[in-house]
Amino acid sequence: MDAKGWRQCDIILVSGDAYIDSPFIGVAMVGRMLERMGYKVGMIGQPDINSDVDIKRLGEPRLYWGVSGGSVDSMVSNYTATKKFRNSDDYTPGGKNDKRPDRALSVYCNLIRRYYKSTAPIVLGGIEASLRRVTHYDYWSNKLKKPILFDSKADILIYGMGEIALEELTKALDDGKNYTDVRGICYIAKEPKDEFKQLPSHQECLDDKEKYIDLFDDFYDNNDPISANGLCQPVDSRFLIQNPPCDYLDESEMDANSNLPFTRELHPYYAKMGKVKCLETIKFSIMTHHGCWGECNFCAIGVHQGRTIRTRSEENILEEAKDFNKYKDYKGIISDVGGPTANMYGYECGKKLKKGTCDDIRCVDADRLCKVMHVDHSRNIELLRKVREVDGVRKAFVASGVRYDLITADKKHGYSYLKEMVKYHISGQMKVAPEHTQQHVLELMGKPGKQTLIDFKKMYDELNKQEGKNQFLTYYLIAAHPGCEEKDMHELKRFTTDELKMNPEQAQVFTPTPGTYSAVMYYTEMDPKTRKKIFVEKDTKRKEKQKSIVVEKDGFSTGFAT
Repeated sequence: MDAKGWRQCDIILVSGDAYIDSPFIGVAMVGRMLERMGYKVGMIGQPDINSDVDIKRLGEPRLYWGVSGGSVDSMVSNYTATKKFRNSDDYTPGGKNDKRPDRALSVYCNLIRRYYKSTAPIVLGGIEASLRRVTHYDYWSNKLKKPILFDSKADILIYGMGEIALEELTKALDDGKNYTDVRGICYIAKEPKDEFKQLPSHQECLDDKEKYIDLFDDFYDNNDPISANGLCQPVDSRFLIQNPPCDYLDESEMDANSNLPFTRELHPYYAKMGKVKCLETIKFSIMTHHGCWGECNFCAIGVHQGRTIRTRSEENILEEAKDFNKYKDYKGIISDVGGPTANMYGYECGKKLKKGTCDDIRCVDADRLCKVMHVDHSRNIELLRKVREVDGVRKAFVASGVRYDLITADKKHGYSYLKEMVKYHISGQMKVAPEHTQQHVLELMGKPGKQTLIDFKKMYDELNKQEGKNQFLTYYLIAAHPGCEEKDMHELKRFTTDELKMNPEQAQVFTPTPGTYSAVMYYTEMDPKTRKKIFVEKDTKRKEKQKSIVVEKDGFSTGFAT
């Protein structure tokens, strides 16, 4: 600030991560976007919560504080699925998990209020805020919690990716105008908004688990900018107001954000404290698109990023690959060319683009791909070929998740896409995520049936044989998901041994994270579709037992929870 001659920042951003100036880090993207708009932006990463030494470092902002828990929900970051404290943190210098507080949003808001009694508004953002914006099940306290605006005492919440909401809200606050009509935000009101969809109250959800399912259904179905209604939820004597989502970025806007002047480095202030592990993965990676319509019930990407794919142009992606040559530590290896689901790049449902996401049918579900969704890997194939041709590129990996059911569904280009992957874009092994093999569990997960996996493995093995490669498939598996019993894990073990000819070496115990249907199942012990009771394993030791059934080898467990 002294060097720039600033007397005051316009906006100060506070994050649960050390500051990495990368397009993969949400708070960095926010800062660069605001900087492009002409605002003076300050950053405080991982402030000391027991003193004023960090939170008062930059003074008060003129317009607002922007508070994020970090790239990962702070409770997910701090605890394993069996609620054991994690000793390591990939977003903290030196890797020791000693900087990110539990429930970071509330802690940081309280820190600001403690030292600035009457200060600028506090605006929440990021995944922790986005997924906790209405009444939600909190696994770590095992109860329903109020919308995060109530517990944190913040003023405004930007949900989802929220790029356009960020710009419009900032301009409204700067101009002194009413911001309550800005799409993509939540706020607290004294009166209800009658024209919005009325959600069950927080108290009704506490009293009746089926009311909580009703709330989540409406919450889930109103996330699309084209088709969504605004939402209104009574909480005690006030109301949570969620305006309809802001519009998604188009291709040119996606490109423009990717062109912002990121250094792709850890800030020098934090670099002296040690390396940040996540930078090893993201520094030379390329995000090709946002969004995912896979709708796995245990995953919150669809709620946070949206269920419509927004792509960058091939030209913009190739320019980013060329720019890597400017870095002295670049060795010609691109760690990842992908997105939430790598092989969703380059195509979308025409009906969805015109009318928004459907409420009554999913794009893909257990053993079914919507007939309107025409899977087409051709543009992705061309992109990968062009990336390989960029000067300086020795190897470009696709490390993001790949939906194998989309490869088998694409009769025209799926085989060619997998051939490109096998030949050029994996290193020794390809990771896929069947998660389970028992049909009733897969249906509750929203995952395809096991025959699809068998068909894919056959195709993969044939291509490796053709290319003379000895590359393997590794499988992500989940234990103790709602509906899963020990007998189901024994069947999963039998299938992996007899059909896949392998012994799994890792599995993860299911974590009920806010913003997911699986968390609703865990809390209510009901199938949200039928409202019928389902088995839910809640005993920690028996959860671990389920995992050990799959990863045991000669009587000993060789797996670990990821």
